[in-house]
Amino acid sequence: MKSVRAKKSFGQHFLKNESIAHQIVEALQPELKRLSIIEIGPGMGVLTKYLIHLNNALKVVELDRESIAFLKENYQNKLEIIEGDFLKLAAENLIQVPTAIIGNFPYNISTQIIFQTIYNRNQVALLVGMFQKEVAKRLCSAPGNKEYGILSVYLQTFYECSYLFTVEPGSFQPPPKVNSGVIKAVRKENYELPCDETLYLRLIKMAFNQRRKTLRNALKQLMVEKNISSFENENKRAEQLHFTEFIELCFLFENR
Repeated sequence: MKSVRAKKSFGQHFLKNESIAHQIVEALQPELKRLSIIEIGPGMGVLTKYLIHLNNALKVVELDRESIAFLKENYQNKLEIIEGDFLKLAAENLIQVPTAIIGNFPYNISTQIIFQTIYNRNQVALLVGMFQKEVAKRLCSAPGNKEYGILSVYLQTFYECSYLFTVEPGSFQPPPKVNSGVIKAVRKENYELPCDETLYLRLIKMAFNQRRKTLRNALKQLMVEKNISSFENENKRAEQLHFTEFIELCFLFENR
């Protein structure tokens, strides 16, 4: 089998730039020691062929039958090919050992991959991935920037995030209509959340869903006057708060 046809239904844009592929795989270092690797959506294996040489337990997760046939034909004895939807498999305990996740992620499921990474953070120590540039910038954005949002806060609570580089459309087949960006997220040594996570995420979502309002007004549904008034940043907007301040806010609501 010579090639695989990219399918719009899977959001496929196959990376063809070998230099970019090498840079993405290199970004796994130096944290890769003692980690297995899961590649999501390998397609025709442009990243896979570099990953094979890292001497780690390598799994690739692919949903497209044509890509699966290509991978079996070219890499059958060099890796474990898992057929299915990563989002469903991850929820069924695919990730059971310390793991690095890597991939040229389909744009249509990229944010869901981030949520699965966070959900499985006890096992996922490292993520290196290609996203739509707008999403990649948002994930790594600092407070006070317009890109800063729900995913920025939630991911940065548990991971140190860095934006590595931009990839232009010509590096893909077919070329997407937008630029892409590669990020690296390294799990923090102390990544346990010291407050209720369900409430924490709810507060973040409520605050950013009305991001033009101050926290006092955005959180009215949950607000107990004495609690929010004891929060020194009650008159700030969500985009101005560091994740540590959202944790502080969560404590206030837990202890009301």
